[in-house]
Amino acid sequence: GIGALGAERYEVGVDVRPVDSYPPAAMRHFDGYKREDGRVGTRNYVAIISGVNCSASVSQFVRDRFRDVQRDFPSVDGVIAITHKSGCGTKLFGEDHLALQRVLAGYAKHPNVAAYILIGLGCEVNQAAVMVERQRMAAPGHPERRPFLVNIQEAGGIRKTVERAAAEVAKLLPQAAAARRSTQPVSELVLATNCGGSDANSGMTANPALGWAVDELVRYGGTGVLAETPEIYGAEHLLIRRAINEGVAKKLLDRYAWWEWYCRGIEAMDNNPAPGNKAGGLTTVFEKSLGGVAKGGTTPLRDVFLYGEPITTRGFVFMDTPGHDPVSITGLVAGGCNLICFTTGRGSVFGCKPVPSIKLATNSLVYRHMEEDMDINCGVILEGTPLATVGRQIFEEIVAVASGKRTKSELSGVGEEEFAPWIIGPVM
Repeated sequence: GIGALGAERYEVGVDVRPVDSYPPAAMRHFDGYKREDGRVGTRNYVAIISGVNCSASVSQFVRDRFRDVQRDFPSVDGVIAITHKSGCGTKLFGEDHLALQRVLAGYAKHPNVAAYILIGLGCEVNQAAVMVERQRMAAPGHPERRPFLVNIQEAGGIRKTVERAAAEVAKLLPQAAAARRSTQPVSELVLATNCGGSDANSGMTANPALGWAVDELVRYGGTGVLAETPEIYGAEHLLIRRAINEGVAKKLLDRYAWWEWYCRGIEAMDNNPAPGNKAGGLTTVFEKSLGGVAKGGTTPLRDVFLYGEPITTRGFVFMDTPGHDPVSITGLVAGGCNLICFTTGRGSVFGCKPVPSIKLATNSLVYRHMEEDMDINCGVILEGTPLATVGRQIFEEIVAVASGKRTKSELSGVGEEEFAPWIIGPVM
């Protein structure tokens, strides 16, 4: 039997069909940054990573010194501060602490990050030096060296920390700027999918069109990742039917059992539709879920990952995340996603540095109303354009953006404040 939710309710693998993969000679390519570990980036950032909230302002002060970085280093997309609200007041090596370590290490090692430094306070639970050890973090381009790390208490305060950290970033910039795009197979793309501000059109237009593009990417040997566990509640049986074996099915159902435990006595899982979802015509989580799961296309479900865990399986996979978009996508990017496709019916303006976010509008009204923030109008499906035509358009946009085309959220400068690691347990 499978998990606490009972195998008898589910038909494991009955919808598994062999993937109609393209032959190697038909491989599509994009221009990406091949990194030392073999992974391929779609952008080229330098990151200043805070181990704890207490060093967040200091990380931002360092970043502020490099606002004009592109004047001297046009091939660097920017210097970003990765700051958050956590890192202390939590159980040492508890679920929360380990998830935060996975996320921070995932961003540090991300193929879109050419170089990074770490800034801590000194007395926090999430000791940066311990994180470096446990997560096997290394200096960018030097696997044998530890990354640069400075603690405010050891450095002698804010000003001295900023000086030391800024000097290190200045040293790393030429190294980052030396990276060049080269021709890479689209099989190196790891696509995060998300929906935010869904409406009644989501399940008919943008989500299934994105599913078409995910299928296409998988046929080329790439990876498509579905997430937002509470938002496929009631549609999980459709994923179980696509699971390649009982082990994968059990992994997914175990996360479901955990969520039911997590929400016990506080909230029914059916509480998910937000006021905007309801105004857009979605009344229950089940309606929302049946549309949401369409983002994952039709190919077999090959693996299930914990929040922020490195995504090591190619093909269509699932990551356990909350439905809240910034928290969900933070986990997906930490897992190694180098591109995001984000469907929205109400008009989300989500962006995420260091990874480009392609915004897919579910209806023509919101696309026209918010054209400066939407990349593709999937509403044309309701006006007679075939779903596959829009799916193809999404796939071509994925290849173009992976090669350097700027998304609307990038042009708006959105994406640093959206870093939001999941705070799973109580803050003490």
